[in-house]
Amino acid sequence: MPAGPEPASPGPADELDLEGGRRLFAQECRFVWGATEEEKLPPDGLPEVAFAGRSNVGKSSLVNALTGRKTLANVSRTPGRTQQLNFFDLGGRLLLVDLPGYGYAKVAKAKVAAWSALIQRYLRGRPNLARVLVLIDARHGLKDVDFETLEGLDEAAQSYQVVLTKTDLVKPAALAGLHASVAEAMARYRAAHPEVVLTSAETGAGIERLRALLATLALPAPRR
Repeated sequence: MPAGPEPASPGPADELDLEGGRRLFAQECRFVWGATEEEKLPPDGLPEVAFAGRSNVGKSSLVNALTGRKTLANVSRTPGRTQQLNFFDLGGRLLLVDLPGYGYAKVAKAKVAAWSALIQRYLRGRPNLARVLVLIDARHGLKDVDFETLEGLDEAAQSYQVVLTKTDLVKPAALAGLHASVAEAMARYRAAHPEVVLTSAETGAGIERLRALLATLALPAPRR
């Protein structure tokens, strides 16, 4: 289904340095660490941006689209394929963290529970975690499990931002309505970034804007 026109997003994102975002994500991005237990997380260092969301919401696809690489993060149609916290170093300025999905996954319940506990400890206790991107499938909208995650992040005063994924699979009118309703819901949360970003890893919609937003969280580029 062809994507409709991307709805305008209000606020400070209109003043973002889009070229700065492009330059940041044009740098080398490489896998540097995988962790299945809290004790095995990497030492604190670079600012981190975590990609969270329900299983199969498109976290790995979004990481690949942002970095312009097709296979940096593993993509699968099978929910639950990401089974550890994967850390990617972006040009020595920012770490991208691909988290296991929460909610439904085709793995043992005990493993899902262990992932959930690890994710919650990471999201609430990582000092250099600059922002959590909470990904929501635009075809399905916010579910109870998403609200639980948002409320937990709000309680922990952890900065987060909602990103709608797979927007190319939703008709423009329905997408505009969803965008408005999610933005209205986010206005009730203190730790939520006010802008809800609409993206499609398939068409590239919203990718440039999200790159620019994340560039504001990275370490400054070294002077030449």
